[in-house]
Amino acid sequence: MGARENILKRIREARKAAGSSATPAELQAVDARFDEHPISVRPSLSWDPLQRFREQCVRMSSTVDDVASVDEIPAAVARYLQEKNLPFRAVCWPELASLDWASAGVEMQSRPSRGDDAVGVTGAYCGIAETGTLVFLSSPETHAATSLLPDTHIAVISASRLVPAMEEAWALMRTEGREPPRAINLVSGPSRTADIEGQLQIGAHGPFRVHVIIVAG
Repeated sequence: MGARENILKRIREARKAAGSSATPAELQAVDARFDEHPISVRPSLSWDPLQRFREQCVRMSSTVDDVASVDEIPAAVARYLQEKNLPFRAVCWPELASLDWASAGVEMQSRPSRGDDAVGVTGAYCGIAETGTLVFLSSPETHAATSLLPDTHIAVISASRLVPAMEEAWALMRTEGREPPRAINLVSGPSRTADIEGQLQIGAHGPFRVHVIIVAG
């Protein structure tokens, strides 16, 4: 067998191995591995997750609003757009498309952002209270473009999806049996960089504004 054939053979074998499904025994071995390595030493998490999350979001230059139910989301979005003098047009994830946006005066389209949309409205997989971080798992229904391309990102999250720290976020994914997505984005406030002369620039590589709407329950 020549060098070329040997390389192609190894590629085929690697692709075959990557495409094979894990056996029940292999999955149990992974679970046992996690059980053998509990959460390491970390600071005390004695605070209330909801209050801590809200405080950390503000600290990271996000703004926060609270609503009692999902039906109040369109009005909360419209209120924010009016406060910031933003257009009443936005794109959103499919899970939010069925809300009554028309009554709130918001022209909403359910599609990924193409890059020229001013406002993107999304959900979030969970929120990390310790750092005020939003966790996003990419999928065809939860496209990252809607949260990354518009200058203004409005994220909707249920208070029940707030976890104390990052360790609980990973544990939640395992508990719910989520398949690893192509991308996991951890977002703490607007995009920022200080690469140029040490001067902080907001919105350099992503949203200029991040607004978080917390739904009670």
